[in-house]
Amino acid sequence: MSDSFSPEEARRSGLNTIRKVAPYLWPDDEPWVKRRVVLAVFALFLSKFIAVGTPFFYKSAVDILSGDTPNTAWALGLGAIGITVAYGFARLMNVGFQQLRDVIFAAVGQRALRKLALETFRHIHALSMRYHITRKTGGLSRIVERGVKGVEFLLRFLLFSIGPLILELLMIAVVLAVLFDIWYLVVVAVTIAFYVWFTFRVTEWRVKIRKEMNDQDTDANQKAIDSLLNFETVKYFGAEDREADRYDGAMERYVAAALKTSYTLAFLNFGQSVFITAGLVGVMVMAAIGVSNGTLTVGDFVMVNAYMIQITMPLNFLGTVYREIRQALVDMGEMFDLLEQPAEVKDAPNAPALKVNGGAVRFEDVHFGYDAARPILKGVTLDVPAGQTVAIVGPSGSGKSTIGRLLFRFYDVAGGSLKIDGQDVREITQKSLHSSVGVVPQDTVLFNDTIHYNIAYGRSDASEAEIRDAAKAAKIHEFILSLPDGYDTTVGERGLKLSGGEKQRVGIARTLLKNPPILLLDEATSALDTETEAEIQHELQAMGQGRTVLTIAHRLSTVAHADRIVVLEKGVIVEEGTHEGLLEQQGRYSTLWHMQASEEDAA
Repeated sequence: MSDSFSPEEARRSGLNTIRKVAPYLWPDDEPWVKRRVVLAVFALFLSKFIAVGTPFFYKSAVDILSGDTPNTAWALGLGAIGITVAYGFARLMNVGFQQLRDVIFAAVGQRALRKLALETFRHIHALSMRYHITRKTGGLSRIVERGVKGVEFLLRFLLFSIGPLILELLMIAVVLAVLFDIWYLVVVAVTIAFYVWFTFRVTEWRVKIRKEMNDQDTDANQKAIDSLLNFETVKYFGAEDREADRYDGAMERYVAAALKTSYTLAFLNFGQSVFITAGLVGVMVMAAIGVSNGTLTVGDFVMVNAYMIQITMPLNFLGTVYREIRQALVDMGEMFDLLEQPAEVKDAPNAPALKVNGGAVRFEDVHFGYDAARPILKGVTLDVPAGQTVAIVGPSGSGKSTIGRLLFRFYDVAGGSLKIDGQDVREITQKSLHSSVGVVPQDTVLFNDTIHYNIAYGRSDASEAEIRDAAKAAKIHEFILSLPDGYDTTVGERGLKLSGGEKQRVGIARTLLKNPPILLLDEATSALDTETEAEIQHELQAMGQGRTVLTIAHRLSTVAHADRIVVLEKGVIVEEGTHEGLLEQQGRYSTLWHMQASEEDAA
């Protein structure tokens, strides 16, 4: 909800959010959920019916003890002690049915929570690369976390606090109008109306302050996560104090917003007490006058007082519940906004799976730019025959890595086409495409889990023997066995406990286990030292045997063995051929080769 929203727009936004949650509580395909909802509502009605009837026992007991004659035969029959016992039993039954209601509904609420959380998680993974590189992961996780908690709160309090309160107020209103005087009902109705109006108006104002507090909380959390993810960089530049000041600045803004929230809460609570106290005093004065002139008994006075306390307690709670519900709606609104973010790359309707008959890849007159005003690829046509290794080289910013991202369909081409064995990647399922393409990136990022888990990530149904064979092929099996915990060694967040070469070998083992027909090596060794690079280069070449390999490289010495080398510059192909042929041409490739050779000799 934007800060500029009017209260009407805010309420409309809240209703839209509630409407989005409703299907999770009344699903057509799961009848057991509907049955539980109906039973929970029935238990709710019973508990409120008993709650409204309980003060009658109190009144009858007081009338008998004060010498007044009750106007019901059952009260005379039970006597003061019997009525007192019945009063206690009624209170117990009220609480019992409330707890039964919660027990029945618990499975419904938890199911809805799980479904929403899973749907949000899946949707985040379905969003495009463009969305993820423009969003902050820490802020995104906080939106999901608060949204899921908001759903839980809404289900618990909207259904079992606001709904029951309204039902109870209606029942008590009927009792006051029928058994006493219409003016009792008028006083109570006016009190509730002013209370609710005041609560809603002040809370709408406070929601904007709470949203500001949420934004500052998200910002502070993001800065903390960003700093921790870049732990090494912070250390390299001795920037601990700078990061602490940056985080403290965000926390200072959060504290300022939190103080505003606390001050406005005190104002709201006092205002609510003014309205409630005025209504309570008004009704009790009317009842006291009735007892004085003989139209009411002492039991009636006590019963009116009991009803007012019964109204006052949940109304006091209403202030807190309404504030939290409004906040939950804001949090859920942010989560549903996330769910409504369209996926930029989608499967075509009824798209078939990719059928690989060799793995020939063809880029045909491909145009692409991350920003329409700044094209990256300008009419690239490139053939990668099945079973061959084709390398793409060129200076930084020429579009090499972009070709890899298009092959994996992180983005769709703006013009032209990209085909695998004659099948346009836009017309097949992304899942089948991803299962057919294996990637070894420049910097393999590992899960904060065991080495075994990270290698097995290549194929979930792989056997233990297959995992170990993949590790042996990647020349990391012996290293793993030398570790105290072997394959059960935890690699740390993003694999920071392993060296660059060890991480790359785990990544190679993972891709070998996947066993894809098409392999993309995206500058897979450029982050390694020369000795480690030479060792891993041998594994990569062995890995490419029998596969279609597209190698993206900055260091030309790593691709001299390729069947064909393509030189990309400023988004267009300027040369292509074998290593020897390109050197003989004395063109752009030859210039780059001799430049790098000179640099290596100097080093």
